[in-house]
Amino acid sequence: MQRDTRLARLLHVLVHMHLRGGTTTSETIAQMLHTNAVLVRRTMASLREAGYVQSIPGPGGGWALARDLKDLTAKDIYTAIAPQGLFAIGLADDNSSCPVEAAVNRVLDGAMMSAEETWLRSLGHVRLSDIAKNI
Repeated sequence: MQRDTRLARLLHVLVHMHLRGGTTTSETIAQMLHTNAVLVRRTMASLREAGYVQSIPGPGGGWALARDLKDLTAKDIYTAIAPQGLFAIGLADDNSSCPVEAAVNRVLDGAMMSAEETWLRSLGHVRLSDIAKNI
């Protein structure tokens, strides 16, 4: 199973943008991440919609930070990319009338919700400016 690396990649990009003066092009980001500029633009659009970056149109355009890194947390970025969920594990839905399936699902759902809450709380304490300071 392929892992979703968007959070790690976007944190990487935003810190690089900060270190480069706050702006960069889709092509530069694509080279940095070993991908293509179309995928970069599609991914960065979620950060633009959240108000964390701005797109700069035209030749020589690209992306600019719209917020200072000290005002952004890893949780902000995670939330902006709207992941389908932290876990690849899913609940069973073969037989909704089965009490055993329901009991198992309650246990798993509770554990996953608890873990995701811990994950989000932890990410909420990580400012992007702190990541930049640790380079």
